[in-house]
Amino acid sequence: MAPRRPAGVVLFPGSGSSSDHPSLVALEEALAPLPVARVDFPYRRQGRAFPDRAPVLLQCVRDEVRAFAASLGVPTSRLVIGGRSMGGRMCSMAVADSDDPLKVAGLVLVSYPLHPPGKPDRPRTEHLPGVNVRTLCVSGTRDTFGTPSELRRAFRSVPAEVTWHFVEGKGHDLKRADDEICAAVRSWVLPGRPRG
Repeated sequence: MAPRRPAGVVLFPGSGSSSDHPSLVALEEALAPLPVARVDFPYRRQGRAFPDRAPVLLQCVRDEVRAFAASLGVPTSRLVIGGRSMGGRMCSMAVADSDDPLKVAGLVLVSYPLHPPGKPDRPRTEHLPGVNVRTLCVSGTRDTFGTPSELRRAFRSVPAEVTWHFVEGKGHDLKRADDEICAAVRSWVLPGRPRG
């Protein structure tokens, strides 16, 4: 049975980019007419290059997702959230937070940063067992932040359905792969609904 159609999507950028990243813009266009919010973290709005600590980023995710849900007149459980790299990771942590979990319809994690480049001994996986919503992971097969086998192994601890889409030959930036990313995300967010 196909999941219920979400009421909207909230997308966050990676640490080194903004909500105007071409890939996020392309996703918004691909998901139309579904409402999509592309959101910057506070440090980016303030013109700073270096991200805030996780508690500030997580609060931003909670606040922005709840505000977007309110603007649409729906609960957050009708929204899919996610984003690129750090943005997606923060969304997954907000969902898994045992103190103040964010209830959503699903997660879209593009280029999930499983570990720092070349440092698989430092995995960012502690929260994954708390991710209790259906999740789409889109990553390049040459991503130095996590290989396909490393990602699959780590996400076995997620107690919900995880769907994988690996972009052949691409690294963490997934350059020139927007069409493939958008097709994968659209078919997962809006199954059975062709574009156009």
